[in-house]
Amino acid sequence: MINVGFQLFARSAAIAAATVALGLSVAQPALARDTPASFADLVDQLIPTVVNIATTTQMPQAGARLRDMPQLPPGSPFEELFKEFFDKRGGEEQRRKGTSLGSGFIIDGEGYIVTNNHVIQGAEDITVILRDDTQLKAKLVGSDSRIDVAVLKVEPPNKKPLPAVKWGDSDKMRVGDWVIAIGNPFGLGHSVTAGIISARGRSLNQDALDDYLQTDAAINKGNSGGPLFDAQGEVIGVNTAIYSPSGTNAGLAFSIPSNQIKQAADQIREFGRVKRGWIGVSYQTVTDDIADSFSLDRARGVLVANVIADGPAAKAGLKRNDIIISFGGQEVPDLRRFPRFVANARVGSTLDIVVWRQGKETPLKIRIGEQEEPEKQNVAAQGSKKPVEPDQPVASNIEQLGLTLQKATDQLRERYGLSDQVKGVVVTQVAPNSSAAEKQLQPGDVILEVDQKPVTSPAEVIDIVGKLQQQKKRSVLLFVERQGDPRFAALRLTK
Repeated sequence: MINVGFQLFARSAAIAAATVALGLSVAQPALARDTPASFADLVDQLIPTVVNIATTTQMPQAGARLRDMPQLPPGSPFEELFKEFFDKRGGEEQRRKGTSLGSGFIIDGEGYIVTNNHVIQGAEDITVILRDDTQLKAKLVGSDSRIDVAVLKVEPPNKKPLPAVKWGDSDKMRVGDWVIAIGNPFGLGHSVTAGIISARGRSLNQDALDDYLQTDAAINKGNSGGPLFDAQGEVIGVNTAIYSPSGTNAGLAFSIPSNQIKQAADQIREFGRVKRGWIGVSYQTVTDDIADSFSLDRARGVLVANVIADGPAAKAGLKRNDIIISFGGQEVPDLRRFPRFVANARVGSTLDIVVWRQGKETPLKIRIGEQEEPEKQNVAAQGSKKPVEPDQPVASNIEQLGLTLQKATDQLRERYGLSDQVKGVVVTQVAPNSSAAEKQLQPGDVILEVDQKPVTSPAEVIDIVGKLQQQKKRSVLLFVERQGDPRFAALRLTK
């Protein structure tokens, strides 16, 4: 691979020289990071830090059953003997051992090892096999199934420190950087493959915390839990999954970034589990229309749709309609990254945040709480609705929004299953191909605010929309509730 690269580079240089001779301009190639002629010396240093992991699980197996008893003539002297034997064996659940293989790596000379949770999940016995084939019994310190990490502990032989890896900074990895994978594919033992970072920020399970590195280094069954090294020999990922129709390497492998793994491993060693941050808000993405409605320079940050009473955000002074644009000194570019910022924040720490409020930046401080379960994403429930029927109250058709609205009444509350406390304006019809339809508004939604102003009647909505049009605003921001789940919707204004 390296030789081919040099040949291509030499050919490109010759073509470039000929082009210059003809008087044509030549774009200069981007500078690349230095790559060694061989990884052999580096691999010699790294292999002792990688371990093979064997697990044993007791799996249920059906025992002998009475119907398996051989057919004997009635009254045969063997009938009672066989019946007693099968009754005894059939009443006991037989168990057999199941064995699986995986990989891991030593993070501390005292015997702490990191692997994937799925490698050791359900195991009754865990054996760690060192490079020199020394087998050590391992204890599970703790694990986390959400990001698929586990920490094991072994006692080093002769009480001598084990060789340990160095952590790298996965945030600095660029697409195209060289990487090395070491693991135990198919139980064959220590194997080394190399490739590059193919992509960043991959999501496999649609979990808000998914942030995989993708690599084309050959990864197969048994590599799970093994390290992904950079060209300097530092761990920048944990090999976890592959995408392959055949179940074997297809050049699409995924690794959990080291920055995420290291933080989780540190917490498991300290607390026995992973503690995730929580601030007590529901939020949604900031679109171009929403940014325009809030006079924000561009679409960025996350829009706070609801603040949980007595939660960390409420105590910090966050309010609905705030746009969080900075969290813990990090700019919040979009909704996708924000859940990771919050989850990775240390529980009990106090962080600086900046919100966009009433056209200006407002700094706040927030004390991070602990998340007991994945923080609720503000995704509207798609429950079934009763068919819309003509109603006695007068309906107002607001063509600029593509909505037909009515004041909340007992009849509408009963029809759409709304609570008695609902005081807003109820959507009864949504015009096809309208801005409201594009934003997935539907009958039964309740509009609580328009342009950050509370509304209780269609007339108030019409008045606010009319004023916005006079100001030549391109969109209007609605605060909508669906089955108790609040969210914002920015609708384009049409004439």
